[in-house]
Amino acid sequence: MIAAVELTNVDLGLAALLILANAAISLVLRLGLGKRLLVAALRATVQLALLGFVLGLVFRSEGPTAVLFMMLVMATIAGVEAVRRSSRRVRGAYPASIAVMLVSSFTVTLYGLIVVLDTPGAWYQPQYAVPLLGMVLGNALNGISLGLDGVLEGFDVHRGRVELLLAHGATRRQASAEVLRDAGRRGMIPILNSMVAVGVISIPGMMTGQLLAGEDPSTAARYQLFILFAIASGVALGTAMLLVVAERLVFDERDRLRVDRIRRV
Repeated sequence: MIAAVELTNVDLGLAALLILANAAISLVLRLGLGKRLLVAALRATVQLALLGFVLGLVFRSEGPTAVLFMMLVMATIAGVEAVRRSSRRVRGAYPASIAVMLVSSFTVTLYGLIVVLDTPGAWYQPQYAVPLLGMVLGNALNGISLGLDGVLEGFDVHRGRVELLLAHGATRRQASAEVLRDAGRRGMIPILNSMVAVGVISIPGMMTGQLLAGEDPSTAARYQLFILFAIASGVALGTAMLLVVAERLVFDERDRLRVDRIRRV
């Protein structure tokens, strides 16, 4: 296998010219995106540089403390970001999203580390634990955000139908079933589309990284398949849990739909 090509700061500077080209295109076409592109590129540079520094410290640490702390921080930020991306909010959404993100992502990640990978040594090796959790979180964030937005929109828009079902003797779960199903589908669509397209239309990021690092293509494909299964499980589990919690947040103790608790942002 050919050794991976090491990128220098000069190489990254040359790559940055592509962003400048995008900004120039935006300027010529008057899209108004030039500044946003440059700011986004700068943020990405700073964030990844900081991530590289922090991960360097975590990788050099011994024991699970630093790894678990890193994982908790990542999951908490993902839970907050999932709510921020939603166009509607309900009281209690932030702690609910963080809790759901922690439970779903940690469950899937630990299963992958202990049962599937059976990592040599301890399960908390940062080489495996941090990247796996990061990929699960990144996709679960989208699913939870879309699911939360869908369920709150569903209760807000279809209030009349839900209340009519309640008035005719339906339970809270029965009256909410269609809203929850629609929101669940919305949350799962991105990962389903990714799974359908993988290997035919696109080569996923992890497999691309392994190939660039000189890994055997068959091994890279197996790792990518494992990651896709883990991601799909994390998205499904997180979205389902979030929908159940969101339903509780918009109903009171007497099973009355309280759309007044839902607000647009």
